[in-house]
Amino acid sequence: MNSFKVGRYNQLPILEFSPHGAYLDGGDKKILMPQKYVAENLVEGDLVEVFVYYDQNDRLVATTEQPLAEVGQFAVLKVAWTNRYGAFLDWGLTKDLFVPFKEQGRKMEKGKSYLVYIYIDDKTGRLVASSKLDKFLKLETHEYHKGQTVNIIVWKQTEMGYKVIVDGTYVGLVYNNEIFQVLHIGEQLNAVIKNVRPDGKLDVALQTDGILHADDFSERLLTMLKSSDGFLPVGDKTSPDEIYKLFSVSKKTFKKAVGILYKKKILSIDSDGIRLL
Repeated sequence: MNSFKVGRYNQLPILEFSPHGAYLDGGDKKILMPQKYVAENLVEGDLVEVFVYYDQNDRLVATTEQPLAEVGQFAVLKVAWTNRYGAFLDWGLTKDLFVPFKEQGRKMEKGKSYLVYIYIDDKTGRLVASSKLDKFLKLETHEYHKGQTVNIIVWKQTEMGYKVIVDGTYVGLVYNNEIFQVLHIGEQLNAVIKNVRPDGKLDVALQTDGILHADDFSERLLTMLKSSDGFLPVGDKTSPDEIYKLFSVSKKTFKKAVGILYKKKILSIDSDGIRLL
Protein backbone atom coordinates (compact mmCIF):
# COMPACT_ATOMS: atom_id res chain seq x y z
CA MET A 1 0.00 0.00 0.00
CA ASN A 2 1.32 3.43 -0.95
CA SER A 3 1.37 6.09 1.73
CA PHE A 4 1.76 9.83 1.40
CA LYS A 5 2.46 12.85 3.58
CA VAL A 6 0.53 16.09 3.33
CA GLY A 7 2.70 19.18 3.02
CA ARG A 8 5.65 17.25 1.64
CA TYR A 9 7.00 15.88 -1.62
CA ASN A 10 5.87 12.34 -2.45
CA GLN A 11 6.58 9.80 -5.17
CA LEU A 12 3.23 8.26 -6.12
CA PRO A 13 2.10 5.98 -8.99
CA ILE A 14 -0.61 6.97 -11.44
CA LEU A 15 -3.79 4.89 -11.02
CA GLU A 16 -5.89 6.26 -13.85
CA PHE A 17 -6.63 9.28 -15.99
CA SER A 18 -9.79 11.37 -16.19
CA PRO A 19 -10.86 14.58 -17.94
CA HIS A 20 -9.84 16.40 -14.74
CA GLY A 21 -6.31 15.03 -14.64
CA ALA A 22 -4.57 11.97 -13.22
CA TYR A 23 -5.50 10.13 -10.04
CA LEU A 24 -2.55 9.02 -7.93
CA ASP A 25 -2.42 6.06 -5.57
CA GLY A 26 -2.31 7.38 -2.01
CA GLY A 27 -3.16 4.05 -0.40
CA ASP A 28 -6.61 4.52 1.09
CA LYS A 29 -7.11 7.72 -0.93
CA LYS A 30 -7.06 8.72 -4.58
CA ILE A 31 -5.25 12.02 -5.00
CA LEU A 32 -6.02 14.18 -8.01
CA MET A 33 -3.19 15.75 -9.96
CA PRO A 34 -5.04 18.42 -12.01
CA GLN A 35 -4.76 18.23 -15.79
CA LYS A 36 -2.47 21.27 -16.07
CA TYR A 37 0.27 19.36 -14.20
CA VAL A 38 -0.03 16.13 -16.23
CA ALA A 39 2.78 15.69 -18.77
CA GLU A 40 1.79 14.25 -22.15
CA ASN A 41 4.11 11.24 -21.97
CA LEU A 42 2.76 9.87 -18.67
CA VAL A 43 1.01 6.47 -18.55
CA GLU A 44 -0.72 4.45 -15.83
CA GLY A 45 1.76 3.04 -13.34
CA ASP A 46 4.31 5.81 -13.79
CA LEU A 47 5.80 7.26 -10.60
CA VAL A 48 5.52 11.04 -10.34
CA GLU A 49 7.11 13.34 -7.77
CA VAL A 50 4.47 15.72 -6.47
CA PHE A 51 3.75 18.01 -3.55
CA VAL A 52 0.52 17.02 -1.76
CA TYR A 53 -1.66 19.66 -0.07
CA TYR A 54 -5.23 20.95 0.20
CA ASP A 55 -6.58 23.28 -2.51
CA GLN A 56 -8.91 26.30 -2.10
CA ASN A 57 -11.85 23.91 -1.61
CA ASP A 58 -9.97 21.85 1.01
CA ARG A 59 -9.64 18.94 -1.43
CA LEU A 60 -6.50 16.82 -1.35
CA VAL A 61 -4.50 17.51 -4.52
CA ALA A 62 -1.06 16.87 -5.96
CA THR A 63 0.98 19.47 -7.81
CA THR A 64 4.30 19.69 -9.60
CA GLU A 65 4.60 23.30 -8.42
CA GLN A 66 7.42 23.79 -5.92
CA PRO A 67 6.62 25.47 -2.61
CA LEU A 68 9.26 27.60 -0.90
CA ALA A 69 9.20 25.24 2.11
CA GLU A 70 7.61 22.03 3.37
CA VAL A 71 5.99 20.94 6.62
CA GLY A 72 8.57 20.93 9.40
CA GLN A 73 10.70 23.67 7.85
CA PHE A 74 11.35 27.36 8.56
CA ALA A 75 11.09 29.95 5.79
CA VAL A 76 10.85 33.70 5.23
CA LEU A 77 7.55 34.28 3.42
CA LYS A 78 5.75 37.43 2.28
CA VAL A 79 2.17 38.27 3.28
CA ALA A 80 0.00 38.24 0.15
CA TRP A 81 -3.20 39.39 1.87
CA THR A 82 -4.98 39.49 5.22
CA ASN A 83 -8.55 39.20 6.50
CA ARG A 84 -10.36 39.06 9.84
CA TYR A 85 -9.08 35.52 10.48
CA GLY A 86 -5.37 36.03 9.90
CA ALA A 87 -2.72 36.43 7.22
CA PHE A 88 -2.04 34.49 4.03
CA LEU A 89 1.53 33.93 2.87
CA ASP A 90 2.81 33.45 -0.66
CA TRP A 91 4.74 30.18 -0.55
CA GLY A 92 4.89 29.43 -4.27
CA LEU A 93 1.62 27.48 -4.62
CA THR A 94 -1.78 28.44 -6.02
CA LYS A 95 -3.28 28.40 -2.53
CA ASP A 96 -1.62 30.76 -0.04
CA LEU A 97 -0.49 29.55 3.40
CA PHE A 98 -2.67 30.58 6.34
CA VAL A 99 -1.35 32.10 9.59
CA PRO A 100 -4.10 32.47 12.24
CA PHE A 101 -3.96 35.59 14.43
CA LYS A 102 -3.12 33.41 17.46
CA GLU A 103 0.03 32.21 15.65
CA GLN A 104 1.35 35.70 14.88
CA GLY A 105 4.06 37.05 17.19
CA ARG A 106 3.01 40.51 16.09
CA LYS A 107 0.19 41.39 13.72
CA MET A 108 1.32 40.61 10.19
CA GLU A 109 1.02 43.26 7.49
CA LYS A 110 0.45 42.82 3.77
CA GLY A 111 3.65 43.08 1.73
CA LYS A 112 5.98 42.38 4.66
CA SER A 113 7.99 39.16 5.10
CA TYR A 114 8.23 37.03 8.25
CA LEU A 115 10.17 34.00 9.41
CA VAL A 116 7.64 31.22 10.03
CA TYR A 117 7.43 27.51 10.77
CA ILE A 118 5.13 25.34 8.64
CA TYR A 119 3.13 22.56 10.30
CA ILE A 120 -0.18 20.67 10.27
CA ASP A 121 -2.71 21.87 12.83
CA ASP A 122 -3.70 18.95 15.08
CA LYS A 123 -7.31 20.08 15.47
CA THR A 124 -8.20 21.00 11.89
CA GLY A 125 -5.66 18.99 9.88
CA ARG A 126 -4.94 22.13 7.86
CA LEU A 127 -1.56 23.27 6.65
CA VAL A 128 -0.70 26.44 8.56
CA ALA A 129 2.28 28.56 9.58
CA SER A 130 3.33 30.29 12.79
CA SER A 131 5.76 33.09 13.61
CA LYS A 132 5.76 32.03 17.29
CA LEU A 133 8.82 29.88 16.84
CA ASP A 134 9.80 29.13 20.45
CA LYS A 135 7.33 26.27 20.83
CA PHE A 136 8.81 24.45 17.82
CA LEU A 137 12.38 24.51 19.18
CA LYS A 138 14.14 22.27 21.73
CA LEU A 139 16.47 23.30 24.53
CA GLU A 140 18.29 20.04 25.27
CA THR A 141 21.42 19.90 23.14
CA HIS A 142 23.61 17.28 24.80
CA GLU A 143 24.92 15.84 21.51
CA TYR A 144 26.72 19.09 20.60
CA HIS A 145 30.32 19.89 21.50
CA LYS A 146 32.61 22.88 21.16
CA GLY A 147 33.99 23.34 17.66
CA GLN A 148 31.21 21.35 15.99
CA THR A 149 30.05 22.75 12.65
CA VAL A 150 26.32 23.47 12.40
CA ASN A 151 23.83 25.19 10.13
CA ILE A 152 21.94 28.17 11.53
CA ILE A 153 18.98 30.32 10.53
CA VAL A 154 19.09 33.92 11.73
CA TRP A 155 15.94 34.35 13.86
CA LYS A 156 15.74 37.72 15.62
CA GLN A 157 17.89 40.47 17.10
CA THR A 158 18.23 40.92 20.87
CA GLU A 159 20.27 43.24 23.10
CA MET A 160 23.03 40.63 23.36
CA GLY A 161 23.13 39.62 19.71
CA TYR A 162 21.12 37.50 17.31
CA LYS A 163 19.02 34.51 18.29
CA VAL A 164 19.51 31.72 15.77
CA ILE A 165 17.94 28.35 15.03
CA VAL A 166 20.57 25.61 15.06
CA ASP A 167 20.10 22.70 12.64
CA GLY A 168 16.40 23.53 12.37
CA THR A 169 15.77 22.35 15.94
CA TYR A 170 17.65 24.16 18.72
CA VAL A 171 18.06 27.68 20.13
CA GLY A 172 21.39 29.46 19.79
CA LEU A 173 22.88 32.93 20.22
CA VAL A 174 25.55 34.83 18.28
CA TYR A 175 26.94 37.70 20.40
CA ASN A 176 27.11 41.24 19.03
CA ASN A 177 30.86 41.57 19.59
CA GLU A 178 31.48 38.51 17.40
CA ILE A 179 29.43 39.69 14.40
CA PHE A 180 31.45 41.27 11.60
CA GLN A 181 28.87 41.18 8.81
CA VAL A 182 25.31 42.28 8.14
CA LEU A 183 22.81 39.59 9.14
CA HIS A 184 19.32 39.19 7.68
CA ILE A 185 16.37 37.44 9.32
CA GLY A 186 15.90 34.02 7.74
CA GLU A 187 19.46 33.91 6.37
CA GLN A 188 21.10 30.48 6.53
CA LEU A 189 24.78 30.32 7.49
CA ASN A 190 27.45 27.89 8.62
CA ALA A 191 28.64 28.29 12.20
CA VAL A 192 30.49 26.52 14.99
CA ILE A 193 29.43 25.74 18.55
CA LYS A 194 31.31 27.91 21.05
CA ASN A 195 29.65 26.76 24.25
CA VAL A 196 26.79 24.60 25.53
CA ARG A 197 25.18 26.50 28.40
CA PRO A 198 23.71 24.85 31.53
CA ASP A 199 20.18 25.72 30.32
CA GLY A 200 20.82 23.79 27.12
CA LYS A 201 21.06 26.84 24.89
CA LEU A 202 23.99 27.22 22.53
CA ASP A 203 26.53 29.99 22.08
CA VAL A 204 27.43 30.04 18.40
CA ALA A 205 30.19 31.67 16.34
CA LEU A 206 29.75 32.53 12.67
CA GLN A 207 32.10 30.82 10.27
CA THR A 208 32.65 31.28 6.58
CA ASP A 209 32.73 27.71 5.36
CA GLY A 210 35.05 27.82 2.38
CA ILE A 211 38.50 28.25 0.98
CA LEU A 212 38.63 31.97 1.82
CA HIS A 213 38.22 31.24 5.53
CA ALA A 214 40.79 28.45 5.32
CA ASP A 215 43.20 30.83 3.58
CA ASP A 216 42.77 33.35 6.38
CA PHE A 217 43.39 30.72 9.02
CA SER A 218 46.37 29.21 7.16
CA GLU A 219 48.23 32.50 7.67
CA ARG A 220 47.50 32.41 11.40
CA LEU A 221 48.47 28.74 11.59
CA LEU A 222 51.79 29.51 9.91
CA THR A 223 52.46 32.26 12.46
CA MET A 224 51.68 29.87 15.33
CA LEU A 225 54.01 27.24 13.86
CA LYS A 226 56.86 29.75 13.65
CA SER A 227 56.32 30.81 17.26
CA SER A 228 56.27 27.16 18.40
CA ASP A 229 59.72 26.23 17.07
CA GLY A 230 58.18 24.92 13.85
CA PHE A 231 56.08 22.14 15.38
CA LEU A 232 52.52 21.68 16.65
CA PRO A 233 51.36 18.31 18.05
CA VAL A 234 48.02 18.31 16.23
CA GLY A 235 46.76 16.34 13.29
CA ASP A 236 43.96 14.23 11.84
CA LYS A 237 43.46 12.28 15.08
CA THR A 238 43.14 15.42 17.23
CA SER A 239 39.56 15.84 18.48
CA PRO A 240 37.34 18.71 17.23
CA ASP A 241 37.13 19.99 20.83
CA GLU A 242 40.92 20.22 21.11
CA ILE A 243 41.20 21.90 17.69
CA TYR A 244 38.66 24.51 18.70
CA LYS A 245 40.31 25.05 22.09
CA LEU A 246 43.67 25.68 20.43
CA PHE A 247 42.65 27.66 17.34
CA SER A 248 38.97 28.74 17.72
CA VAL A 249 38.07 27.15 14.37
CA SER A 250 36.34 23.94 13.37
CA LYS A 251 38.34 20.84 12.55
CA LYS A 252 37.12 21.14 8.95
CA THR A 253 38.69 24.60 8.60
CA PHE A 254 41.87 23.40 10.34
CA LYS A 255 42.29 20.52 7.87
CA LYS A 256 41.71 22.81 4.89
CA ALA A 257 44.33 25.24 6.15
CA VAL A 258 46.84 22.42 6.72
CA GLY A 259 46.13 21.22 3.18
CA ILE A 260 46.82 24.68 1.76
CA LEU A 261 50.21 24.91 3.52
CA TYR A 262 51.05 21.31 2.62
CA LYS A 263 50.43 21.92 -1.10
CA LYS A 264 52.67 24.98 -0.92
CA LYS A 265 55.36 22.72 0.62
CA ILE A 266 55.50 24.92 3.70
CA LEU A 267 54.85 22.12 6.21
CA SER A 268 54.97 18.36 6.51
CA ILE A 269 52.25 16.17 8.04
CA ASP A 270 53.82 13.65 10.41
CA SER A 271 52.35 11.01 12.72
CA ASP A 272 52.94 13.19 15.78
CA GLY A 273 51.89 16.55 14.35
CA ILE A 274 52.69 19.18 11.72
CA ARG A 275 56.18 20.64 11.08
CA LEU A 276 57.59 23.56 9.15
CA LEU A 277 59.83 22.46 6.29
